[in-house]
Parts: sequence; structure tokens; C-alpha cells
Amino acid sequence: MTSTAVGDLVGRVLAGRYRLLVPIGTGASGRVFLADDVRLRRRVAVKVLHRGLADDRGFLRRFRAEAQMAAGLHHPHVVAVYDWGEDEGIPFMVLELLRGGSLQGMLDAGHRLSPAQAAYVGRQVAAALAYAHARGLVHRDVKPANLLFDEHGIVRVADFGLAQALAAASLTEPSGAVVGTARYAAPEQASGDALDGRADLYSLAVVLVEAVTGDVPVTGDTQLGTLALRAIRGLPAPTELGPLAPVLEEAGRPLPAQRYADAGAMGAALATVVRELPAPAPLQLPGLGDDADNAEPTRHGRLGASEDGGPSDRTQPLSDDTGLDAPLAIAVPPRRRSPLPLVAGLAVAVVLAGAAFAWFSGGSGASVAVPSLVGLSSTDAAARATDAGLLMKVVERRIADDPVGLVIEQHPTPGDFLGADDEIEVVVSRGPPPVVIPAIAGKPLGEAQPLLEQAGFVVSVVRRYDEQAPKDIALGTEPAGAAKAPRESTVKLIVSDGPAPVAVPTVAGQSYDAAAQALTAKRFSPVRRDDFSDTVAVGVVVGTDPAAGQLAPRDSQVTIIVSKGPEMVKVPNVVGETVESASQALAAVGLTPDVQNYGPGKRVRAQDPAAGTSVKKGSKVTLFL
Repeated sequence: MTSTAVGDLVGRVLAGRYRLLVPIGTGASGRVFLADDVRLRRRVAVKVLHRGLADDRGFLRRFRAEAQMAAGLHHPHVVAVYDWGEDEGIPFMVLELLRGGSLQGMLDAGHRLSPAQAAYVGRQVAAALAYAHARGLVHRDVKPANLLFDEHGIVRVADFGLAQALAAASLTEPSGAVVGTARYAAPEQASGDALDGRADLYSLAVVLVEAVTGDVPVTGDTQLGTLALRAIRGLPAPTELGPLAPVLEEAGRPLPAQRYADAGAMGAALATVVRELPAPAPLQLPGLGDDADNAEPTRHGRLGASEDGGPSDRTQPLSDDTGLDAPLAIAVPPRRRSPLPLVAGLAVAVVLAGAAFAWFSGGSGASVAVPSLVGLSSTDAAARATDAGLLMKVVERRIADDPVGLVIEQHPTPGDFLGADDEIEVVVSRGPPPVVIPAIAGKPLGEAQPLLEQAGFVVSVVRRYDEQAPKDIALGTEPAGAAKAPRESTVKLIVSDGPAPVAVPTVAGQSYDAAAQALTAKRFSPVRRDDFSDTVAVGVVVGTDPAAGQLAPRDSQVTIIVSKGPEMVKVPNVVGETVESASQALAAVGLTPDVQNYGPGKRVRAQDPAAGTSVKKGSKVTLFL
């Protein structure tokens, strides 16, 4: 995305809801903006993806699925995904706003982590990975830029699923490219094979080594060179890592089978290191910067600063009795502040003091400030009103685009005063009006899903075997088509997975014709392959591929393996040759030498069987020296 494109986006409102205020980060997939959610009146982070991705149907299809899965992750160490969508060809994701910055920003500022800090941060990341892996989601791109901090120093993992979606995009992942960032990737990410969670553990180990030492371990001159090098060399364990070294060494071994079995096991090892080391020192969080702090309109104070302008001391260093997930202390350098806010604050204080005096002297008894309830659920709003010493009364439930149960209006407005136990009247959303679910039965999945999404539904694809409908054809929806359901509610799209697979029958010992007939009766397509066998007679079926008893799709190809009998070879003439060359000549044709009266360099005076004899491959030939 060019700087001009970024400038054009500032001030834009995406989906009629998210006003982009200022860019606060950038990456290979797009740009992150500080934004206002004008509907819920809160600050969020909006990741705007590259414009070129909007023209890639494969990416958009994968992006919708991965974004929906990521939005379903709810964990204290995973960045919350609030919303996603596309606005005039611009794909975007709406995330919770974390004001502590990223580990990448910390490293760029020259701050390294101590082994204690790295173990503490790593343990939290491992907990997030274990949670996601248990739900079938592998991150594939664990790197410092995707490890974000809140203002208390708690780490959150960002961009779950985005690397997998980008793998479908021709713009960012051309054929043969590595899924994820090669600088931190596990060696198996170059193979194109399916990955499991142990690839994320390798990447986490690389990140933690860099966070402590300042250098990314085991790198080559190119991306593929780096991954090829990592396929044969494990991650080093510098002495400066202390007790953290063996943990990262095990997580960074070349083969997945050599690493920790899962993220839970690595997290337990990191937790042990946390307990062994002294309490970690405060993190030097980079924060979002002055542009984000001063973005207008805003009600947020400066990141990491107390009300008097000094560094915040709201959190305490981790100690033995705070628990492994207690927040790390943060230290953010104080910033120079203009005297204007102080002057304005004093003026406001004088006005408020005068207003309060006039109010109380009037004897009205209205002494409780009305809190803001708009944007809260009705349950949370009632609790906030009660905390303020007031009651809440629902006067209307109105159909609106806001979520069901959300307070959308209140009277009196925030900042007014009421007497104790007076009522705040609120209007609560009934949710969007219901809309008709399109009839999609018989349509291909690629047509049915966009129809439902365009109607305003969140689509959950459920596959079922069907004896009649071909694979990837829509069978229907739950609720059924033509029924009405609220917009943004989840509709199950039932899609055919084709006929149910059946077990391959046992045909070993039969003739090929009989075996082919048995497979055809089960709706398989038989194919013949002749192969040698030392135990099965010529023309008799040895077995099948897939093997008997395995499940295979209907109408799929099953290979019938027919015996050609044992493989025969002719014994070569090795008389007169040295024992070494004679042994090599026999081994070259698949025979096993049996040497009598061995001596280095001795020559063969006789052999049994004689030269030219046909024997089974693998047979023994006796050499007499």
C-alpha cells in the first residue's frame, strides 16, 4: 500500500462504522489504523489489507473462513477479533486496541529481553498457541510483529489464520513461496506439506532467541537457504539464555518429532524456567507513539503516563506470589507535555466547582452524576447504574442494527445529575430486523455461500455425506431456506461431501477377474498392477492399494496387485576376482555373498551356485577363497 493510499484512508469510515484516525503499524499483509467504532463508541485497531488482495477470489474466500475462525478464539493471550468485512474492495479486520506496542517495536528500539522476561512472555504465547491448536488452528507466522502488549505488559498473539489465508493469494504468496515469514519459519514450512502446531513452537523458539540475543539464529543468504540450513541444524543455545537454553533448543530441533509434543508441554517447561529465575524486570514497552495518543477525537490519556505526567506505576513487578500470568511492570519514558492541558483543566475545574456549588445550594437533592450506559449490554448497564446509586428502567425495545440487548439510548444524558435511587430510562435494541434466508439447495458451494453472506448472515459450512448429490453441492440450510432469521446471525450451510466412503473388500488369493468384479460391485474402479512375490503364485492377487479394510471414496480407483511370481536373476561369474569385487558384483544384482575362508584381497577359486544359474533375487551365493 503506497503512502498516498494510506493518506486517502485516514478519515474514511469503513462499513459505515469504523472511522480510521491514524496509521499505527504496517506489515506484509497491510496497514493497521487506530480507529473509532462510531456505533459502540470505543477505540479499536483496524487492519486494512492490501488493495490487490480484493481481486483475488481465492484469498477472499479463505479470508472469510479464517477470520470467522479467528473471531471465535477467546483467550487472554490472543488478540480479540471483533469484526471483519470488505468495503468497496478493501478487506479489513477489526481488532481490540492494544496500546503497549509489539515485541518488534521493542527490539527495534534497542531493548532486549532478559532470560526471565523471555521465559515469562514465551509462556504466555505458548498458552495462546495451545488454546488455538486444540481448536485445529495453526498460526504459521509467529514473529515479533505479531506479539502485541497491552498497557500492563500482558502479551497477545495477533493474526491467527491470516498466514493461511494469504497462502491462497497470488499477490503475496506466489507458487512455491513459504507460508509465513521465512526469517522465523520452521524448516518444514518450505515443503508445502500440512503443518501442525510444532511448526509454531519452532518459530516461538526463534523469536525468543532473538529477543534475548538480538540475532535471529540459523539464517542463510536467502529464504530457501535459511530453511534448508534449519532442516539439518538445530537452533543454538547461547550461554546467555541460562536455564531457558535447553527449552528453546528442544523446541528448535530440525524434525517436528524431535520437538515438544505440543504447546502445552513447551509452556510447562517455560513455566519451570520462570520459577527458577528471579522476578523479571519491567518491560520497556514501545507504545503506539504520539500520533496515536493525539488522534482526534479522543478521550484516552497518554500511554503509560499517570495523571501528573510521570511514568505510570499501575502495575508491579512479577513476584513469587503473583502467579505466572500476573502482569509485568512496564516502564515508558515520560513525554514532554504542553502546559495548555493543565490551564484548560484548571478552567474546567473552576467551572465544575461553581456548577456544583450552585446545584447543591439550590437544595434540589440531585447529587448523583448520570453514568454513560449507551453501548453496554442491558445487564452491564444495570450493574453500572446500580454502582452509581441509581436504578435503570427499560422503556422501549426497538428493532435496530445494533446487537440484541445493547443499550442504544438513555435519558437523562451522561453528566446530568439525579437524586439517589432515581431512574435512568434506556432504550434497548431488539437486534436487526429478520431477513429471508435465500434458497440455495442444488447450488455449488462457491455460489451458495456468497448468496447467504450478501443477505447478511454469518455462514457456517457443515459437510454431510449424500448418496445422490455430488461433492460441494449445497443440500440446504439450517434454518431452512425461505425462513426468516436476524441479520448477522449464524446460518448453517449444509454441503454434500459426496457418497460415504466404503471399506475396500478383501480379494487376496483370487484371480484378477474375480477381484475386479468384487471391487466393481462396491462401486470402485479397479486397475491392475503386476508385481513380484516370493509367496504368491503367478496370476494370483497379492492384495490391493488401498489395502483391504481401509475406507475409500465411492468411484475412486483401487489398484489390484497381481503376482508375477518371484523375481529371478542370473548368478554372475566371479571366479578369479578378489573377494571384495566379487561381493560387490553379487550385491549389484540383488544376491547375498557368503564368504568361506575370508581374507582381505583373496581371490575366489569357486562359487555355488555356478555362473549363469537362475535363482530368486536375494538368494545366497557361497564364495570359496
